[in-house]
Amino acid sequence: MATTYLKAIHRTNSGSISAALKTAINYDKNPDKTNGGALVLGYECAPQLAASEFLLSKTRYEQITGRNQGKNDVVGYQMRQSFKPGEITPEEALEIGRDTAMRFTKGQHQFIVAVHVNTNCVHSHIFFNSVTLDCSRKFKDFKYSALALRKISDHICTEHGLSVIENPRLSKGSNYAKYMQGRKPPTSRDTLQDLIDENLIVGQSFGEFLVKLKRAGCEIKTGKHTAVKIPGGKKNIRFDSLEDDYTDAAIRERLTGTRNVTPKEKSVTTPNAPAMPPRTSDKPNLMIDIQAKIRQGYGEGYEHWARIFNLKQAAKTLIFLQENGIDSYDDLKAKASAVSGKMSRLTSEIRDIEAKQKDITELQKQIGTYTKTRAVYNEYKGIKNPRRRTEFYEANRTDIALCQAAKKYFDAQGFKGKLPSINTLKQEWATLDVEKKLRYKDYHALKPRHKELQTALMNADNMLGTRHAQAQERQSPRKSYDYGAR
Repeated sequence: MATTYLKAIHRTNSGSISAALKTAINYDKNPDKTNGGALVLGYECAPQLAASEFLLSKTRYEQITGRNQGKNDVVGYQMRQSFKPGEITPEEALEIGRDTAMRFTKGQHQFIVAVHVNTNCVHSHIFFNSVTLDCSRKFKDFKYSALALRKISDHICTEHGLSVIENPRLSKGSNYAKYMQGRKPPTSRDTLQDLIDENLIVGQSFGEFLVKLKRAGCEIKTGKHTAVKIPGGKKNIRFDSLEDDYTDAAIRERLTGTRNVTPKEKSVTTPNAPAMPPRTSDKPNLMIDIQAKIRQGYGEGYEHWARIFNLKQAAKTLIFLQENGIDSYDDLKAKASAVSGKMSRLTSEIRDIEAKQKDITELQKQIGTYTKTRAVYNEYKGIKNPRRRTEFYEANRTDIALCQAAKKYFDAQGFKGKLPSINTLKQEWATLDVEKKLRYKDYHALKPRHKELQTALMNADNMLGTRHAQAQERQSPRKSYDYGAR
């Protein structure tokens, strides 16, 4: 089951920004833990030069904003993702780590992903730069950011057909279940909005809708404005005082079908209520491990509900298989594997395109630098008098060094003779960008299909009992799993 961890890395931990970056990044990409560095990738940075590139962006940030937080500066954020032993390959963990980092940072920060395989538990270390790509601002940590990361990770793991942990810890001394129990109870307005969602049916009249609310125990007051007192409520609440989708006019539009609203997730009414999956669609959802829930203390009522839920999901899975012409377990497994393979290939192609775009961007940068500094460098090379040459060098040290660095870069890349024009490089970059967008489009188009097939496969495993048998074969001799990352 996937677990997540988020930690801010401060400059004060190592004394300087450079030292803090090198300490964190070198630990993450340790070749002894990442198959010699094969399980490391970077976004908008080369993993080998990540610390230097992060430092460069921070220097640029200080120049643009004039801000310097000294020893309290956050140089980056470290995330960790741990997976259930035997459930995922290191290559899949690398892909999921990249997807998680992209969604959490929204692609606005450099990051590296490194998968560690030195323990019995495959886990990934993700380190992202606190400064944005344009160097104009920094990542602002927010309350429950670890919870937001967990939700993103759980969503991605579900897309890949992986299990997620039931009771993740948010911090020392507390866990998610306790956090949920400690939330404020729903307000009267929340409860009324829930009742509206439950009793509103498209096609019925406004009067019929009010009758349904009355049967649900509400007191109705009509007139210029409709007001409702919920069961056990102390005062009437006007529809027009609720959110936009629950006003008098909005409800009438919803009844006629001219306004479509997705009902909100129902508010928690009791602190000890077991977590139920959301209302299901016609597509199958993952079945519930009832015995595991019972061991966690869920009662007979939950067991009864879960058995009915599992029967419905089994039926929906069979219907899904029939509708898609899948007549055997091997056929289902092959189709699921084929879609996973396509997604992996698309991911690999997208990474290759991004690498080419990065090379083009760097080449443009070096050509621009060379063009600006070439005249100064040529003048320097043409000076024969040693004393005057030294004086000229001291006065133009930066431009000369930049020009020499650009020439060294061109030599390393094998450029001889005339360099490509900036316009040609821009066109090449734009062409690659179109190809990347097409592959992203194909990737996102495959995601729903991938999720459906993985869900059906896991449900088929549950129905046939194969998943339990496979888990028994993979299980370590130890009695319990260790999901921790070291």
